[in-house]
Amino acid sequence: MMKGADVPDNKKVALSLLESARSRYESLQISDDLFGESGDDSSSGNPFYSTSPDSPASASGYSSDNDNEGGRKKPQTPDQCELGEAARNVADGDLDIGTSGREEQRDCNDAAAGVSLLNEETTRTHCGEGDAEQQVAIDNLEKEEGWSHTLQDRDAPYFSDTSGPTRKMPPTSSVMDFFQLFVPDNVIKNMVTQTNMYAKKYQEKFGSDDAWTDVTLAEMKHFLGYMISTSTHHCESVLGIWSGGFYSNRSIALVMTQPRFEKILKYFHIVAFRSSQTNHGLYKIQPFLDSLQNCFDSCFKPSQTQVLHEPLIDEDPVFIATCTERELRKRKKRKFSVWVRQCSSTGFICQVYIHLKEVSATDGLDTLKNKPQLHRMVAKNLCQNAAGKNYIIFTGPSITSFSLFEEFEKQGIYCCGLLNSRKSDCTGLPPSMLTNTGVPQSRGQYAIRVKGNMSLICWYNRGYFRFLTNAYSSVQQGVIIKRKSGEIPCPLAVEAFAAHLSYICKYDDKYSKYFISHKPNKTWQQVFWFTISISINNAYILYKMSDAYQVKRYSRAQFGDRLVRELLELEDTSPCH
Repeated sequence: MMKGADVPDNKKVALSLLESARSRYESLQISDDLFGESGDDSSSGNPFYSTSPDSPASASGYSSDNDNEGGRKKPQTPDQCELGEAARNVADGDLDIGTSGREEQRDCNDAAAGVSLLNEETTRTHCGEGDAEQQVAIDNLEKEEGWSHTLQDRDAPYFSDTSGPTRKMPPTSSVMDFFQLFVPDNVIKNMVTQTNMYAKKYQEKFGSDDAWTDVTLAEMKHFLGYMISTSTHHCESVLGIWSGGFYSNRSIALVMTQPRFEKILKYFHIVAFRSSQTNHGLYKIQPFLDSLQNCFDSCFKPSQTQVLHEPLIDEDPVFIATCTERELRKRKKRKFSVWVRQCSSTGFICQVYIHLKEVSATDGLDTLKNKPQLHRMVAKNLCQNAAGKNYIIFTGPSITSFSLFEEFEKQGIYCCGLLNSRKSDCTGLPPSMLTNTGVPQSRGQYAIRVKGNMSLICWYNRGYFRFLTNAYSSVQQGVIIKRKSGEIPCPLAVEAFAAHLSYICKYDDKYSKYFISHKPNKTWQQVFWFTISISINNAYILYKMSDAYQVKRYSRAQFGDRLVRELLELEDTSPCH
């Protein structure tokens, strides 16, 4: 009967938690939300990292958290792991995330050291005499290897560079102006030239095609417009635009006939012929990728915090659900893997790396997924332009490595990564921190070992989570804020990891819906349309940060529709629905 009287107090607690989350997001330098659309995010798990805790309890498939309503245990899938959930809950609710200056230094008056020592004392209390002697021997061995219990405070890496767009776009800028920051006319003209060259050679070899005439610049833009239209109007085939069925789009179908579109599609090329010095598998698209990377570098400066990950490639869960089994099997045979370095404050993708599964390789993409040394190679390629800028890079278990983080630190790159005993390279790390104790732990307890600037954190939250970082102080304390259970204490590095990763989760949840749905058989074309989709997403982010957004507030879907209509040179350039 007293439940009604408790509601106001509960609301006050919830509001205070939201205010606390707001201020901590500001201190972690996460900028204003750039997605442009409201609504709930996908309820799926963290899309790019397996963050399952190294805990038998977590593997049982059930949650024992008191947050569950009515005390009932809620089943959890492997993707609904604790850290991914914590990262999403930090940003859960209608938070108005604002911008701020440099991260404020927050002292915890040796609270982290106290919790760490408490964990050690608790462990030794529950151990027998022989186990305690063994623990002392392990501690002495770790001290000889340089790992210490003594925590050290340190300032965050100093970052003086400015971040954001490098050029000021006028308020009258069109959607096409933002798109052509990455795909300018000279790049499209090259597509025209190479397509006509390929068509000529093809007909010399296989016979003339009387229905073919050389493509023009205007027609190539129309061709791109039709392809891009599938990012907002998903269809089984781009040719559905001209059909009379469900996927038809009569508002744009009259600009070009279907036979003409099919001819351009047949001969479309970025590089028509292989050079005698080229043996790279992506030679047909490499000049475009190089041009795109130059545009990314010249148009935007990322913030200090960035994430290395694999973005979602399949564009629309609803569309995927309608695919036949055969189509889904073909999708699984993708012969490349896409990795990106992404600004965690804005969502802007700064660098794209394509790992191609070579035909001659026996393990290829499977090796990339299982062997840390190949992930190490991917990380080095993605960070080759980041040296000397004091960036903080967040990584998943497959990339996190003590030796890699040390190598990056020598180059002026700092890291914070999640560790997993099955996926990470744990060479050089103290073994006692990688094994789970049988002693019951309470949520928020953690232990830390330090070696130089490197901190190894073992944090308990319904399972053990381990982090390796040289970017954050081992003394400073943070919190994970959850709506029902309140604040869960953690080291600052854990809070930063969860906050920045939750922002990238939002990007993947929203922007993966707007990837071009046309799926060609050729690998280079798959890569091309995927990178075009990334370019449009980046163009929208720059548009949201410009004065033009204050004139016309387009959502991401409206931005895509407007781009299609401008590429097709339609008179009515209002967003189509």
